[in-house]
Amino acid sequence: MGEQASATTDMTAILPELRVVAGLLFDAVGRVLLAQRPVGREDAGLWEFPGGKLEVDETAFAALRRELIEELGVEIASGAPLIRVPQRQPRRLLWLDAIEVRDWRGEPRALEAQALRWLAPADIDPNALPAADRPILACLRQPAHYWISPEAVAKPALMEAWFAAATAAGARRLQLRVPSLDSEARAALARLAAERAQALGIELLLNARGPEDLELARALGCGAQLSRTLLMRLDQRPQLPCIGASCHDPVSLRRAESLGCDFALLSPVLPTLSHPEAQPLGWSGFSTLRAGTSLPVYALGGVGPADLVAARAAGAQGVAGIRGFFPDADD
Repeated sequence: MGEQASATTDMTAILPELRVVAGLLFDAVGRVLLAQRPVGREDAGLWEFPGGKLEVDETAFAALRRELIEELGVEIASGAPLIRVPQRQPRRLLWLDAIEVRDWRGEPRALEAQALRWLAPADIDPNALPAADRPILACLRQPAHYWISPEAVAKPALMEAWFAAATAAGARRLQLRVPSLDSEARAALARLAAERAQALGIELLLNARGPEDLELARALGCGAQLSRTLLMRLDQRPQLPCIGASCHDPVSLRRAESLGCDFALLSPVLPTLSHPEAQPLGWSGFSTLRAGTSLPVYALGGVGPADLVAARAAGAQGVAGIRGFFPDADD
C-alpha cells in the first residue's frame, strides 16, 4: 500500500513542462532517418528522430519545419501527427510530438556535425533510443488496435464471427480471454483459436492468470497477456513470443517495464459496462500514468477504434477492447 501511494504521489507532482517535436522522415523504401546525439548533450551517443524544442506560441509542425532546415537542410511540405508522448523526467515533464513526414525536399546533411543513418523501423534497436523516442518506434512496429475476445467466443459460430470481423478490420493482434471456462475447456478453445490465428497470420495472445496458462501459450506458440496478479508474482519474463501486461497503476506499469514486457494495457480509461464500479482514469489520468514508462501502452476500458486519435494524443500505443471492436460481443 505504501509503495503504491508513494508512486501515485510521485506521478502527480507538478513539474515544469518542456515541449519538443520529432520528425519521422521516410525515404522511398520505407526507411526512417535517425540522428545521433553528440558528446556533451543529454543521452549522448543514443539515436533519435530529428527535431527540437518548440518556441513560445509555435506549433509542433512549424517547429519541426524550422528545426529540420537548421539541422538537416531539408524542407518539409506536410506531415501527419503520429503520437504525443508524455515522458516524466527527474526535473521536468517532457511532451514529445511525433510527426510522420513523407513529403520533403533536399538531401539530409549533418549541419550540426551529428551522425545520420537510415534504418527500417524493424531494424532499429529500441535500447539505442532515448526513453521518449521508444514509444514512437513502437507506433511504427506494433499495431494500433488490440482486439480482446468476448466470453461468447466459446460458441463456435461466435468464434468464427469474431475472427471474421477482426480479419475484415485488418487486425494484427488478438487476445483470447474466456475466464469463465474451466482449464480443460479453455485449453481446447485456445487450440482452435491458435490454429485459426496462425492460418490468418494474426498474432494471438492468451489471457494468463497462472503458470498453467503460460505453459499452454508456450505449447501453442502464442503470446500471453499477464493479469496484474501474475505480473507481480513473476521474477522473470516468460519465454514467449510476445508478453503484454495488464496494469492499473504506476506500480504495475513499472513492474511490466522491468520484467521486459512488450507492451502494457492500462485501464479503465472511460466508464465500462464490464466494470461499472471502477473509477475511470480519463484521458488526463491515463496520460499522467503513461508518462512514467517508456513501454508502449494501450488504452483499455470504454474505448474503441474511433478513440484512436484521442488515445495517441494522450501517449497511447493504441486502443484495446471487446465491445468497442465487436458489437456482437453479448450475442
